Amino acid sequence: MNKLAQKVALAVVGASALIAGPVAAEYPEKPVSFVVPWPPGDLEDVLTRLIAEEFQETYGVPAAVVNKPGGGGGPFPGAVSVATAPADGYTVGSFVIGVPVIGPDIGIPELNPNPFDPLGIFLTYPFVIAASKNDNYSSMEELAAYAKDNDVTLGHFGSFLPPTKVTFALAKNMGFDFAAETAFDNVDCNVLASGDVDVINTTIQQISACRDDVVILASIGGARTSQTPDVPTVSEIDPSLQLALWNGLFVHKDTPADVREKIIAVAQKALQSDEASELAERTGALIYWQDAEASNAQIQSDRDSFAAIEKLLGE
Repeated sequence: MNKLAQKVALAVVGASALIAGPVAAEYPEKPVSFVVPWPPGDLEDVLTRLIAEEFQETYGVPAAVVNKPGGGGGPFPGAVSVATAPADGYTVGSFVIGVPVIGPDIGIPELNPNPFDPLGIFLTYPFVIAASKNDNYSSMEELAAYAKDNDVTLGHFGSFLPPTKVTFALAKNMGFDFAAETAFDNVDCNVLASGDVDVINTTIQQISACRDDVVILASIGGARTSQTPDVPTVSEIDPSLQLALWNGLFVHKDTPADVREKIIAVAQKALQSDEASELAERTGALIYWQDAEASNAQIQSDRDSFAAIEKLLGE
């Protein structure tokens, strides 16, 4: 090839490169945020931090949990922030059941239609209905009898969220109603100690500091937890109320497959760590990895169960 031909060939190659644009950098090349739409400290927050730490160690880029609580309005402001972020894997949601199950149906444009795909579900909560030991009831049956002649108030994370709806439905089927109910970002020992409410709907982690001062009336989920082996589940008390409470990782539906695979690989590794095992043993949480296909099936099943609960409540 003569020099003129070489110059022409090089020019063609250069022009082609300009037309094609720069080669996309391999994911990840910049910081990644894992959005937890609750305050720090609960189980989903702790486990998501383990995942973020493993992500940082594996890929050598900063990765951090960003807490975006909703001010008593549930997880939806945090979910919206993930829905409106670029679908590139740099903003990952760590969401409870409420986001995909009821998020599309409560009038938030960014969440309808559902913008998310699950990467996997990784946590089943030890969620409970609890009260102070100083009160006049130590079981749901005793609470039901007391509430027929006395006002009882309920504290929860949001009146529209699945755990709260299950609690309302259980009360209705047991013949009573709560006189009032209030949402909090943290449903913890202080909520009971302050006398703001009589009964709370929360996770065991939130009341770990005052376990000696509270009585757990029921747990919400498919099975009794290791922390409450003698306490019946809501579904044992009322078999019509079947609903699991879980947390999973979610990304926008347009997120590339190779990006998803990298996040999943890190999450699975983190959840098999000694720290995760110790947390499960200490709290009674169920920690595992349920893949995207199984998670989608779980979400559809839970949507059906939740619809039945809303029908029972006349909503």
